[in-house]
Amino acid sequence: MTYHALVTGGAGFIGSTLVDRLLAEGHTVDVVDNLSNGSLGNLAEARSAGSGRFHFHQVDVRSPDLIGLMERRKPEVVYHLAAQVDVRVSVADPVLDAETNVVGSLRVLEGARAAGARKVVFASSGGTIYGGVDELPIKESSPQHPLSPYGVAKKAVGDYLFAYRELHGLEYTALALSNVFGPRQDPHGEAGVVAIFAGRFLAGEPCVIYGDGKQTRDFVFVDDVVDAFSRAGERGSGLLCNIGTGQETSVNDLYWAMAKNAGVSQPPIYAPARSGELQRNCLDATRASIHLGWKPWTTLDQGTAAVLDWFQRNKSSE
Repeated sequence: MTYHALVTGGAGFIGSTLVDRLLAEGHTVDVVDNLSNGSLGNLAEARSAGSGRFHFHQVDVRSPDLIGLMERRKPEVVYHLAAQVDVRVSVADPVLDAETNVVGSLRVLEGARAAGARKVVFASSGGTIYGGVDELPIKESSPQHPLSPYGVAKKAVGDYLFAYRELHGLEYTALALSNVFGPRQDPHGEAGVVAIFAGRFLAGEPCVIYGDGKQTRDFVFVDDVVDAFSRAGERGSGLLCNIGTGQETSVNDLYWAMAKNAGVSQPPIYAPARSGELQRNCLDATRASIHLGWKPWTTLDQGTAAVLDWFQRNKSSE
């Protein structure tokens, strides 16, 4: 069944990949993005292939204008991915973080309500909402004690989603994402480590690992994540679902696996650990398997090879 979808943050790395997937499935898609981090280049395929089913709106989710826009466009399913995503920015300026991640999310929920949307699918954070957890992999039943304002904001939006469901009958599914990586990820600034390594390998620059490199993450490929979002449009209502592989990979192991694929033999440079960084993270995605019919299928080696290939092709095209 096709429907009218709206994707906030749809010009971003994950959002644009989701837009391509939704269009390929035959849905009509509106994208809302202020282009502060996203890029129209990420939507090149969507703009050429949308054939009247794709519409872009340069609007900030913090703007009151968003509600009126959503009321006019009347999406049936809202995929909310727009966010301030830098944990360290949230620590330095928690008000800015809350303006985007809490107030902006409330604008989206009010817009969904005004539009008569049936569901909101929200991009939560499996790396921050739970805080420091002793038992891995993390289950959704684990206590949520976030250790950063970013994590607090994501947790708060989860509570708002529950309240809107009870008050207004607006369905939701929240997806707690592990460390997402893939093509289109920005290698500059606070992007994911896979994109940063890929950019540096191809530029012939040394890679920096903060700490001893033994810290672990759960790396999940963007196409797999987008599959979970697509499924959540129709399934998993009222649930928080972890989206990850359930496998821990150390930053050291990630580096050497990517170095091998990139033909690089030089070791990384080690720098002091960043304060507040989680030492280990890994998500149990059993609930997503049961309620969404989802599971990851891309191996880390396949995924990182795809990232290196994408960066190489885009470097060549430049």
